[in-house]
Amino acid sequence: MEFLIVVGVILVLVIIAGIYLWATYNALVTLNVRVDEAWSDITVQLKRRADLLPNLIEAVKGYAAHEKQVFENVTKARAETLSAQGPAEASAAENHMQQALKSIFAVAEAYPQLQASQNFLQLQGELVDTEDKIQASRRFYNGGVRELNVKIKQFPNTLFVRSLGFNERDFFEVADAAAIAEPPRVQF
Repeated sequence: MEFLIVVGVILVLVIIAGIYLWATYNALVTLNVRVDEAWSDITVQLKRRADLLPNLIEAVKGYAAHEKQVFENVTKARAETLSAQGPAEASAAENHMQQALKSIFAVAEAYPQLQASQNFLQLQGELVDTEDKIQASRRFYNGGVRELNVKIKQFPNTLFVRSLGFNERDFFEVADAAAIAEPPRVQF
């Protein structure tokens, strides 16, 4: 009789441990997919911004043909953004893009007739909207990464989740946070 009780207790403990592992694994899979989805949202917005930039450059070029360095910097930053792989590279590309955008808007401020161009205003508005979406996507991504990393680091999960293939993810951090705290300003 005692043997059956011991076997029953062990069986119940094994079932509880199995349910815990199953629930933990499924929760980690869900969080991992959310982080991947959030990263995809960021890349979509970065691509949208990169697609808007050539149009913005063309609108500005007609007014400021001698500002060659500004256009080269924007083009270089755009290429860097499109080729970024992962949060670390995207963060570095984001810093360069912010500097390039500041330069192009500084050029625009120097040409009042450009600021009156309907095409330029529309492109500028779309770019500001895209910057807002990038910021929102970045917050969503970092929130998902935070949840995933916490779940991985919590005890007793930390004892076995890495062996299941789950690793901590990198946050999308930017070296100069003040540069991206808000979208580029449009001043007339």
